[in-house]
Amino acid sequence: MGTQVARLLTEDADELTQRIGAPVELVGIAVRRIGRVREVDLPEELFTTDAKALVSRGDLDVVVEVIGGIEPARELILTALEHGASVVTANKALLAEDGATVFEAAAKAERDLYFEAAVAGAIPIVRPLRESLAGDTVERVLGIVNGTTNFILDAMTTTGQGFTEALDEAQRLGYAEADPTADVEGFDAAAKAAILAELAFHTRVTIGDVHREGISDVTAADVKSADDMGCVVKLLAICERRETPDGPAVSARVHPAMISKSHPLASVRGAYNAVFVESAAAGQLMFYGPGAGGAPTASAVLGDVVTVARNRLADVCGPGESTHAQLEVLEMGRARTRYHISIDVDDRPGVLAQVAQQFAELGVSIRTVRQEGSGQDAQLVIATHEADDAALAATVQALRGLEMVRDVSSVMRVEGGL
Repeated sequence: MGTQVARLLTEDADELTQRIGAPVELVGIAVRRIGRVREVDLPEELFTTDAKALVSRGDLDVVVEVIGGIEPARELILTALEHGASVVTANKALLAEDGATVFEAAAKAERDLYFEAAVAGAIPIVRPLRESLAGDTVERVLGIVNGTTNFILDAMTTTGQGFTEALDEAQRLGYAEADPTADVEGFDAAAKAAILAELAFHTRVTIGDVHREGISDVTAADVKSADDMGCVVKLLAICERRETPDGPAVSARVHPAMISKSHPLASVRGAYNAVFVESAAAGQLMFYGPGAGGAPTASAVLGDVVTVARNRLADVCGPGESTHAQLEVLEMGRARTRYHISIDVDDRPGVLAQVAQQFAELGVSIRTVRQEGSGQDAQLVIATHEADDAALAATVQALRGLEMVRDVSSVMRVEGGL
């Protein structure tokens, strides 16, 4: 991504000058190795391996950080702010784990910290939440924010492949890393969910507050069951504002879920991302586009650079961290959701009554139930009404303890108003 940022800064220099009102001069690039062949032809004297010395110069207006991770990125950002530079970053991991430290440093230095590229690549979602919807009350943010997992689940939906085969295809095509853990186990999406929740609800949310499940346990049978119900399976980042007996609170979670084919997010294909926002006054809004890739993400970075540069010329700062609401962040057990459960059962009288009794005793209302197969292939497929996730999880545990239940073969949350 850094190469693409440098390319756009140099190739579009004249146009950027017109937009900002002053020329943008690239004065230094910190890299790991000097002399490496690069896509952009730049003067060798721009390159250095001493990143700390570069950001400590004191004559920089804007520092762009795209190295990722916690350290040395945190130290370099703090150093840049201390020495008078505003910062543009794409670092979701740092913002989700320790955003408070860098936001406080930016406020103390009276400098900007912009991060549009940290959440969904080229999709403009940070600025709408941070600025455009600042006068509204956001109630829910529902997003597909990881292109790798969306590509895999889309392939499973369209081809009938299992998870392993779809992952292999994603790696072959370059949509998945050799080690795909951060993507397929939901870590990448969880970091983005933390940022989205903090922006939407004006409450400090870290990645540790986000419930996380990946897609590695999603099976071809799960995908087919979703299709039979008129749904698709997506890895969703879900951030919600809820009224509780103690007042308003928020929840943030990442997990695979069935979503109705009629929902706009269901049509998001391949490696694309989309974020669906529900607010009190604006209603429903959807932001869609490429969520990764060097050029798309560099576009978001350059948008921030232009804004920050304009602010420097005007001697003003844009919005900082907004955590004035400080709402309670709910544990996953208190989140409200619905389940689709497939239960392998003995095919004999009374089974349905005993299964239904477990749901009733734990306060979970059944919406629909049907039996599929017979004999050794008998299966009950149950869809529930909305309930606390803890009650739903306890119900699944109780079902597994029943003598006539051979296996709870699939458990999938259902989202999106089916």
